[in-house]
Amino acid sequence: MKPLEFANLEAFKMMIGKELPIGNWYTITQEMINDFANATLDKQWIHIDKKRAEKESPFKSTVAHGFMSVSMISKLLEEAFSIKSVKMGLNYGLNKVRFPNPVPVNSQLRMISSVKEIEALSNNGVKVTFTCIIEIKGQEKPACVAEFLAALFE
Repeated sequence: MKPLEFANLEAFKMMIGKELPIGNWYTITQEMINDFANATLDKQWIHIDKKRAEKESPFKSTVAHGFMSVSMISKLLEEAFSIKSVKMGLNYGLNKVRFPNPVPVNSQLRMISSVKEIEALSNNGVKVTFTCIIEIKGQEKPACVAEFLAALFE
């Protein structure tokens, strides 16, 4: 996937109501899940104990943390577009997040996103609301559906 490129925030505003390029597939490995568990201190067995998950989990394998998929949004958006004049971007927050489907280890994820709204901020910035759907390859229901907000500054 080739990211869209924009000269500045004014040019990016043309994306309101439009879909960004669909992202690449990423395999969610056990190592990634373990790293996330270590970083967040969320070491529930469903995420990190392969043998127990195979026996006791309804998914028959470990699964990624829901918050792992939502935390990937920043990186996945970064791959969808760039704005040459932007000097800094910050995560601003989330309006609504749902995790409709678990992500078993070795699943492949990608993101479909669009620009819902762009609002002016002080200091030569904008607040962008993105609609994000993180798909699981081969599954009807997505891993994550979220409204993600970012602050971008020129």
